[in-house]
Amino acid sequence: MAKVTVKNIAGKDVKEIKLKDFIFDVPSNDTLIHQVYVAQAGNARKPIAHTKDRSERAGSGIKPWRQKGTGRARAGSVRSPLWRKGGVTFGPTKDRNFSKDTNQKMRQKAVMVALSEKLRSEKLIVIDTLNYSEKKTKLFAETLKALGITGKSLVFSLTGDERACTVMSRNIPKVENTPTENLNVTQLLDREYLILTEAGIKSLEGRFAAWDKKETK
Repeated sequence: MAKVTVKNIAGKDVKEIKLKDFIFDVPSNDTLIHQVYVAQAGNARKPIAHTKDRSERAGSGIKPWRQKGTGRARAGSVRSPLWRKGGVTFGPTKDRNFSKDTNQKMRQKAVMVALSEKLRSEKLIVIDTLNYSEKKTKLFAETLKALGITGKSLVFSLTGDERACTVMSRNIPKVENTPTENLNVTQLLDREYLILTEAGIKSLEGRFAAWDKKETK
C-alpha cells in the first residue's frame, strides 16, 4: 500500500499515512494522459484569429466590367480573393471548433494516473491542517519556504472550509488554487508540485470511491 509523510505548515514531519492504491498506485499510462490532456486543452481553446471570405468583405456586387471585348481578364466581383482588398481563401476563422470528447471514466482514470506519478516522483506534499492564525500571504510564503518549494510551480488543492486559504496564495507567482473536487489532468501536468491536506485526501477517496469497488470485485 502506498504511503506518504504528512507535514505541518511549519514543514515538520508529523506522521505517515497510508494511501489508497486504486488512486495513488496506478500504473503509468502515457497514452491516456496525452489523450485527456489534449482534449481538455482543445476544449479550453477559444479561436480569435478571423479572416473575412468573399461573402464578408465590403464592396459592390456588380460585375466590374463586361465579360468580353475590354481586353482585360474576366472579373465577376471586386470581392474576389484575387483582388486587392478581396476576401481571403482558406484563412483562419472564429468558427473553428477544437473541442474533443472524452468520457468520464477516461478523465477520472487519467487524474488517478497523474496523482500516482506525483507520488512516485515525490512531488506530492500532504499537510495535516491549514491552521493559520490569520489569512496572510506571508504566512503561506513561509510554509512554502519551510517545504523547500519557494518559486516552484504548484497546485494548491483545497476542500471544504480550506478554500478560505485561497486569499493567502492567490498572489504568489506560479501557484494555482483549485477545489479538490475539480482537480484535473491539465493542472497536474502543468504544475510541478501538488499540495493536499489530509481532508483533501479523504475528498479524493470519496470522489473516486467507485473505482475501489471495481478493484474489490
